[in-house]
Amino acid sequence: MVVLSASILSNRGSKPLVSRQFVEMNRLRVEGLLAAFPKLMGHSKQHTFVETDAVRYVYQPLENNMFLLLITTKASNIVEDLGTLRLLAKVVPDVTGSVSEHAINEHAFEIIFAFDEVLTTGGYKEDISPSTIRTNLEMHSHEEEMALMLKESKEAAAKQQMQEQAKAIKDRQMAALRDNLMSGGAGAGNRPQTGMVGFGGGGPPAPGGGFDMFGQTGGMGDQQGGSAPGGFGAQSDNPYANLGKSNEPEIEAPKVVAKGMKLGGVGGMRKKDSLMAGMLAEDNLRGVAGNAADPFGLGIGAPAAAAVPAAPSAPATIMVEEKMLVQMSREGEVKSSEIKGTITYTANTDAGTMANVVVNKPVYSAQCGAGWSFATHPKVDKKSYEKQGVLALKGGKPYPINRPVGILRWNYSGEDSAPFTVNCWPEDEGSGAINVNMEFELQREDAVITDVNILFPLGTTDPPAIESIDGQFKHDPSTGMMCWHHDVIDANNSTGSLEFSIAGGDVDVFFPVQIAFTSQSLMCPIEITCLTNSSSGAGIPNNMTVRVVPEIYQCV
Repeated sequence: MVVLSASILSNRGSKPLVSRQFVEMNRLRVEGLLAAFPKLMGHSKQHTFVETDAVRYVYQPLENNMFLLLITTKASNIVEDLGTLRLLAKVVPDVTGSVSEHAINEHAFEIIFAFDEVLTTGGYKEDISPSTIRTNLEMHSHEEEMALMLKESKEAAAKQQMQEQAKAIKDRQMAALRDNLMSGGAGAGNRPQTGMVGFGGGGPPAPGGGFDMFGQTGGMGDQQGGSAPGGFGAQSDNPYANLGKSNEPEIEAPKVVAKGMKLGGVGGMRKKDSLMAGMLAEDNLRGVAGNAADPFGLGIGAPAAAAVPAAPSAPATIMVEEKMLVQMSREGEVKSSEIKGTITYTANTDAGTMANVVVNKPVYSAQCGAGWSFATHPKVDKKSYEKQGVLALKGGKPYPINRPVGILRWNYSGEDSAPFTVNCWPEDEGSGAINVNMEFELQREDAVITDVNILFPLGTTDPPAIESIDGQFKHDPSTGMMCWHHDVIDANNSTGSLEFSIAGGDVDVFFPVQIAFTSQSLMCPIEITCLTNSSSGAGIPNNMTVRVVPEIYQCV
């Protein structure tokens, strides 16, 4: 058998939909053969054949007045042609799903591929079944599946690595900013500089200084001259000392051609200072700072030399410290909260080596119930501690000089240990903007928390549009960070809120929210009642520091 063409026709055979040729034929001949078929077919509705002088038409009616037509040579075996016709009649609905003109047009290429599976080039029939045709059309390949799986696994691994690296970079940036806030700007010369600019207000001022850490006692600065104490120029008390760097290049004075090398000359610097002073005078900003190299008190001048630590002024130093690890949900619910407290004793001189540190053990033992645990250093005499609350080394041994020793530790895990909570509610407004509402609430009425800085990313370098605020804020356009600041959170200022809008569409970019603060309100009611010499019983002068450190305090 030799099949010249296989076609599907509609409109009682007068409209060709799909036609596949298996021998070399020009278009005019194919169109002429198909156009002659309706006239030769007559009114017969049984599958049969029609012959002409040159070819034979073998056809079978389908649904919806459609026909499946094979054009063969007259010498072809009619029995084999009818078998091929029946096989193609099974394949067509299997490929298209339904025998209709729309379905045939939609799956035209699939039908041609199926015809090619049944008939080879030259018009000869293949020994093949409908299930084999279906499998071949699906083109299932185990090697291709393995290659795709390998490709997907590599892409997933690369994506995971990218996310981990991005998270690590973000965590390092957040940790650096948080450490800067907690350290109060110490070591500014060794940290990367950013550009916190802009501030707003609305909260109660701190006693005796307002918002001095931002230099905002009465505006941008003291207009009468000199830097305001505790303002931008006060690096030790300013948590934004490293976040206030200006990104604009420093204006250079006009260059003067020198006649020769001159070491140690200061004339150029004096001219430069004069130029900057003139610019400040024009902008009415002479009183912001008295240093032309740092006109706005942002610490952009040459870094100051590291101060030599002063010698201890007392024979002993005592540090009472609580480190807090708090994780909150976005709704302000405390997920986990842990306090790790330590009493550290340092003997600065020989007079402080033989010491008894006495604590109010009966008081805190009675108030600290379930969830609290206390442990002394292995070298501390536990019997004297349990009976009298005295922390001293066993056998009357002296403390080492200039080496801190942690003599007592305590630990507590409970939701009530968080002094205050913060919640953040970002809402997508659907117009390319996000409305964010933040709120803090004091949980412990006895706590006094100062220098509170709530730091969070904005996901964009655009400044936020503040709608309402309690306290102050600053925005760093270079890193896309914003800080919400409060001088004091206590029983008289127990709640506060912030509402702003910003361009964006991802409500997850504002997390995690990092919180830094300073406080002397310990969760544990422990106190150092006295410090005496273990031999003579006389009191030992000492420097005592009590502080709470938010090691991890965040809203995720």
